[in-house]
Amino acid sequence: MRVAVLSDIHSNIVALDAVLSHAGDVDAIWHLGDVVGYGPEPDAVVARLSERAATGVRGNHDAAAVGGPEIDWFNPEARAAAEWTRDAMAAETRRWLEALPERRVVDDILLVHGSPRDPLREYVTDRRAAGENMEVQETQHALHGHTHVPVAWMATPDRVALVQASDTSGIELGAYRSLINPGSVGQPRDGDPRAAYLVLDRDQGRVTWHRVEYDIDGVQTAMRSVGLPDRLAARLTFGV
Repeated sequence: MRVAVLSDIHSNIVALDAVLSHAGDVDAIWHLGDVVGYGPEPDAVVARLSERAATGVRGNHDAAAVGGPEIDWFNPEARAAAEWTRDAMAAETRRWLEALPERRVVDDILLVHGSPRDPLREYVTDRRAAGENMEVQETQHALHGHTHVPVAWMATPDRVALVQASDTSGIELGAYRSLINPGSVGQPRDGDPRAAYLVLDRDQGRVTWHRVEYDIDGVQTAMRSVGLPDRLAARLTFGV
């Protein structure tokens, strides 16, 4: 069984379609939240995930878009995009987002957006946070997003190891706990502007990261045409 794992799509339908095309004939699609926010196409992204029967969880931008208090701790640009999304998205899109749980276990793998102990807020960016989260996660392996950076944290009896991901790099899912981030489809922030995702091969017990080119200029034009903050569009060029 091969699963495409996506996170932080952020209403970027062009990047999402490029990733789905690159992934090809997978058996399932899992998403890790922040389906909407920042980008110009919330309805199209949700419709595409619904068409593909994607399974996933709610992110903080999804929660904010449907009226959650998360919007109160957004920076001004993120808040402006969330308010635009609230006004622009269709009722069907809102209902789909509202139905997303904050955490989900699929085939003995935990799916969350932020972290196992705080699904909507916590950014896992250091060994201490990664180790503490792996201690409390209810499954051996967990998938999360939120940081927009593709990495894996692997726990052994001696230490918590950080694995930096690159295009087509991968890791084996061994006997120890792991907390794995596919990176961002629609708003990468690791200095690589290409869309990021990973493929989980359950039969081989392996995950592989991938990067995909997409029409960044076209997405930037669409963002500016609907009045989204210019900095959110400009940063797509550099993946920051």
